[in-house]
Amino acid sequence: MMTFDVSIPVLNEEASLDRNVRVLHQFLKAHFPAEGQWRIVIADNGSADQTPEIARALCREKPEIAFVQVPERGVGLALKTSWGQSQADIVGYMDLDLATALPHFLEAYDAIANKSYDIVYATRLHPRSKVINRPFKREIASRVFNLMLKYYLGARFSDGMCGFKFLRRDVYPRLFEAGAQNNGWFFSTELLATAEWLGLKIFELPVTWTDDVSSSRVEIIPLAKRYIQAMRALKRKRPVSAIPHPTGRR
Repeated sequence: MMTFDVSIPVLNEEASLDRNVRVLHQFLKAHFPAEGQWRIVIADNGSADQTPEIARALCREKPEIAFVQVPERGVGLALKTSWGQSQADIVGYMDLDLATALPHFLEAYDAIANKSYDIVYATRLHPRSKVINRPFKREIASRVFNLMLKYYLGARFSDGMCGFKFLRRDVYPRLFEAGAQNNGWFFSTELLATAEWLGLKIFELPVTWTDDVSSSRVEIIPLAKRYIQAMRALKRKRPVSAIPHPTGRR
């Protein structure tokens, strides 16, 4: 039995935090009833609303919920802080909107705990994935971004930004040293790029993914500019000869 921490990065999420964390908690409790096997870690990155107070109230009520607060904004910074404090065998994260269908977590856990994969990532771009309710412009932006990763960085993974990734905690320091250090959203992509460079065993997980349009605050143009800058910085860290990775697909 492997232990795991599910980190949820949050920023000003007072409207949905309590409801969605309870949904996730109920799911994990039903499928992993062993005491002390798992935690949900709410990783706040600079919220200015009631998010921290709601998170602390959940922690007081549910022993399986923990709270990590980072005063500066940045999803990557929140995750690095959360994982750096973890003692679990498996660490990872999912978005608060629970866009990735929760049963996929069982597949992710199985791939690492029972099939010896080092890292699992969800992909919305696999032919067997099912994407629901996604605006056309966000779909195009995602595909263009992933094509840029393929041709500019030589990436083999299909979806660098899907907010659902899990890995063995003991490989995380190696990923960090290899370049997974961005404080923002690009950290999610760096995890996969550095895992490929290191030749880690990567599992690609086709998923059912539902876009919660009402909760999205992503501004595509500013985000694209930051990604391009981050890609340039990451490319400078790439080894001369990156190791092709063994990929598992469902």
